Amino acid sequence: MYEYLKGIIADVKPGYVVVDVSGVGYLVHTSDPYRFSTDENKIVKIFIYQAVSDSAQTLYGFYTREEKSIFEKLLSVSGIGPKNALAILAGNDPKSLVKAINEENVTYLTKFPGVGKKTAKQIILDLKGKIDDIAPSLFDNVDEIKSNNLNESDSKELSDALQALEALGYTHRDVEKIKKQLSKTAPMTTDEYLSNGLKLLTQY
Repeated sequence: MYEYLKGIIADVKPGYVVVDVSGVGYLVHTSDPYRFSTDENKIVKIFIYQAVSDSAQTLYGFYTREEKSIFEKLLSVSGIGPKNALAILAGNDPKSLVKAINEENVTYLTKFPGVGKKTAKQIILDLKGKIDDIAPSLFDNVDEIKSNNLNESDSKELSDALQALEALGYTHRDVEKIKKQLSKTAPMTTDEYLSNGLKLLTQY
């Protein structure tokens, strides 16, 4: 089992990043790939969860050990798979997640792709009061990389963010609903569009 990978980000795509470790490229699925950027002079450390099945071995990457821990706790819930867990983590809003679980807010949890009422209730049953101590530090000490060189048109950044939302499991129809709202905002980085899009999709 891998604990982490240490290397450079060779490529960033809507649903994953490619980490080059000593000339070997590892495809790593992550909740928000656009928080990374390709920089051959920067070494990054990504905590890894390896999922093994009969047909594939898949790597999932996280900024901190705490984020990986939350992911593993979500996977322990019946009905939650890796893709569902990534979508839940993608909101970058651990406080709202903890609040929803502790207040038994089924409506909030069912906003995430693949999470129905039954699964949401199971999340609450299994995790209520059990992630409070981990979640507040989930994204502490993360070196967020954002581009300061936005083009005059924000279309590529917005387009990439919308593709990333669909890669997380949100339907094309739902993504199209928020596209208009996002396009009215001031130009942002892809990461910021993605973050704002997730907030719109998971709002109460």
